[in-house]
Amino acid sequence: MKKLVYIVFLAGCFTYAQDADVKEKEKALNISKTLTWEANKELAENKFAEAEANYRKAISKSNGNAAAPYNLGNAYYGNETYSEAFGRFKQAGELATNKKDKHKAYHNMGNVFMKNKEYEKAVEAYKQALRNNPTDEETRYNFALAKEMLKKQQDEEKKNDQNKDDKKDNKEDQKEKNKDKEKNEGDGDDKKDDQGKDKDKKDGEDKKDKGDEGDKENKDDKDGKGDDQKKDQKKPNDKGDKPQEQQQQPRPNQLSKQQVQNLLKAMQNEEKKVQEKMDAKKVKGAKVKNEKDW
Repeated sequence: MKKLVYIVFLAGCFTYAQDADVKEKEKALNISKTLTWEANKELAENKFAEAEANYRKAISKSNGNAAAPYNLGNAYYGNETYSEAFGRFKQAGELATNKKDKHKAYHNMGNVFMKNKEYEKAVEAYKQALRNNPTDEETRYNFALAKEMLKKQQDEEKKNDQNKDDKKDNKEDQKEKNKDKEKNEGDGDDKKDDQGKDKDKKDGEDKKDKGDEGDKENKDDKDGKGDDQKKDQKKPNDKGDKPQEQQQQPRPNQLSKQQVQNLLKAMQNEEKKVQEKMDAKKVKGAKVKNEKDW
């Protein structure tokens, strides 16, 4: 009997504790809603700082008030602080206990993604919103717009990637052309070098041939062949190779034989006189210049 009474007592204490906890939560929720209401009023009066403070207090007072983070997210969104807005919308979606509140939270998360041009994430956020409220026309419109923008973004990225690939291919082609050009220039230089070497080789062979010819001539001179060639060069030809003075001979029949003998005798006498004069001057030691009178 006592045991049964003890159990009933414990159950009563537990029930009382539960009731107390419920009442405490209800009280905290009511305070949170009051703070949210005050924050909404301040936000409408453009008192952003005061509104932000009361929203934060409302969120800290109760986890059951999804409206507080949702409305704070809207305040950040209107102030273009999109990263803070997304965090509060996400918090509101996690705290929401009904589909209506979840729908609104995911819808606004999709709006933040659209602002940041994160269209793929926006599509997923709108999908979640439509799962909680498939009939909302605004969400359906935003969902279709997000898909269209995502397609354009993917096409643009694909085009940019193609351009990058084309530039890369063009760059590789240019490198190959430059390599081929350098190679051709190098082959041209080698060809010039080979031509120069061939020319030098040919000149060397010509010099060698000339040297061999010279050696051959020297050998021929030693063997007597050179003398024969010199003799042949010195031998006058049939037409006459004598000097011009020797070729100028008196014409025949110009003087008679007797005239020629008289001329020779006169020349001999003259030469004798000249010789006597020279001998006489030599005796005296005087120098004279021997000139011919003829």
